Amino acid sequence: MNFRRANRNVVRSSVVVVALAICVFIHPAFGQIDQLKKLGRAALGGGEETKQIAHFKIKGKVAETPSNFPPLFGGEQPLSMKALLERLKTARTDKDVVAVVIDLQEASLGLAQLEEFHDALRKFSAVDKPVFVHADHLTTGTYVAATGASHISIVPTGDLWLMGLYSETPYLRGLLDKIGCTPDIETCGEFKSAGEPLMRTGPSEPAKKMSNWMLDGIYKSLVERIATSRSMTPEKVAGLIDNGPYTAEDALKAGLIDSVKYSEDFLHDLKSRYGESVKIVTDYGKKDGLDVPEDPFAMFSFFMQLLNPQPKVYTQPSVAIVYVDGAIETGSAQPSPFGGQEGAFSTTIRKALDKAADDDSVKAVVMRVDSPGGSALASEIILNASKRVAAKKPLIVSMGDVAGSGGYYVTCAAQTVFADATTITASIGVITGKVITTGMWDKLGIHWEPNQRGKMAAMLSSSSKFSDAERAKMRQYMEYVYGVFRNHVTEARGKKLTKPLDEMAGGRVYIGSQALELGLVDKIGGLDDAVKFAAQQAGLGEYDIRVIPEPQSIFDIFASHKKGDDEAVDERINIRSAFMQSPELGPVISILSKLDPQRMSAVMNAITRLQLLQNEGVIMMMPEDVVIH
Repeated sequence: MNFRRANRNVVRSSVVVVALAICVFIHPAFGQIDQLKKLGRAALGGGEETKQIAHFKIKGKVAETPSNFPPLFGGEQPLSMKALLERLKTARTDKDVVAVVIDLQEASLGLAQLEEFHDALRKFSAVDKPVFVHADHLTTGTYVAATGASHISIVPTGDLWLMGLYSETPYLRGLLDKIGCTPDIETCGEFKSAGEPLMRTGPSEPAKKMSNWMLDGIYKSLVERIATSRSMTPEKVAGLIDNGPYTAEDALKAGLIDSVKYSEDFLHDLKSRYGESVKIVTDYGKKDGLDVPEDPFAMFSFFMQLLNPQPKVYTQPSVAIVYVDGAIETGSAQPSPFGGQEGAFSTTIRKALDKAADDDSVKAVVMRVDSPGGSALASEIILNASKRVAAKKPLIVSMGDVAGSGGYYVTCAAQTVFADATTITASIGVITGKVITTGMWDKLGIHWEPNQRGKMAAMLSSSSKFSDAERAKMRQYMEYVYGVFRNHVTEARGKKLTKPLDEMAGGRVYIGSQALELGLVDKIGGLDDAVKFAAQQAGLGEYDIRVIPEPQSIFDIFASHKKGDDEAVDERINIRSAFMQSPELGPVISILSKLDPQRMSAVMNAITRLQLLQNEGVIMMMPEDVVIH
């Protein structure tokens, strides 16, 4: 029997067993949940109209790409930015909702996400619905987001850690030296510093200069956002930041918040304002996930249907969202059965874009890009597919927290590019190189004896640095890719550019507001703005919003082991996973991930850059992994 076919049969059999186990052991839990739902409906008066206060609890990192993984697998279902904005919009238009309460003290929002969330809160004022933020404490980031609300309250023993921005970049050269590895990196452009964290123990002067102008722009944007929301001058806000942090009482005196109240007093005030009958709907708009039948036999049938899902049919006009989320790589995404996937894979995105282009019900496409770049080849594949979309229907780009290097490259077919004011973008440049591992093998007592036929045969070998001839060849190829990149930008932006491209390229990084002034993007706005604009360009009134490809559920993953002819299983070793599974480094990484998650994430991103260099040779990646506190 064919091994892969046998393996698939084993997997499907295992899934049936899992489904049966779920039916037997988890059915009572779903029964209890159903009872709670019935009680909730009864408490709301059996479906009668009731005044409601919509409560939103935002916990942890907000994802870009939506997910359909149920809480049963790996804890809480990840919250996506798209879902969060949709839930806020629903509350804004729900006639039964009289006010909104936000709990975001445990939220982790990127800079662009912070802006989009803040703007979504400010929209409630247009429909005369107050938004209340109540917290034990707030940080600089969560406070900026909270200033979009009508009223900010902190408990009497709480605090406001408003202290500005602090950024840092990890440099791995010392680590590579310790393990006997030597990086050999070439770059295009004075400011293309993506190789510096591997080559140096600290930044070059151009890298320092670029980091400073980027941080200046981000800081200015956040100060102005607070100033506008709190009716202060930017100078006053900057002074308040320099004097932080604050106790709740001091924050109130400074005009940074509106009240200091314990939770019970805060809730009592809401009841007094809106009446005792008002219902606080916790996690307003959050989908319940699986609608599971009560009968065990019906439940079994339900799970069998999930294992053989029928594709959804869309007939209404729609705006499709295609995500380019994470480091850009060649190949196909391999979702984990326990939630999500890492990386933006060219084959998966190319198929999604082609589907959006060919589907007549899709009238416009928004490509949401949140990526530091990656493979030059994969970026070209995605750009080529996006051109096929743009030839048939409006293609709009919405930039997230980061859309730089390869992440900017893939936007070059869009008719209009949206960025948030603090989106990190551009970085038009290329790097190439490899890591020499001979020193590491020497430390292990292993000697490699080389043999070679062909002058350039060892060019990509990890045994030694580039020879002069090899380096010249690699630079020639790198310059070619850089030229293609520049041509794409020139063709896409044309007369919109306010400076010669040479003065903006070379690896220079800008935030969205700076990129707008330079003509590198077209509008400041978030995902919601981009979707509305796309619908307008397509002449749509009423329309659906769909994600392509649709987020997979756990059952989709187990049921979809058959690959197409052009989609082979990607069996490349993931260096990130190798580090995590290392007996020596794995426990250390696990501890650091909990103690210092932001720094550890930046280090792992740098390791991903190492993997891309080894796999691709020439990459288009953001200059550095910046941690902003």
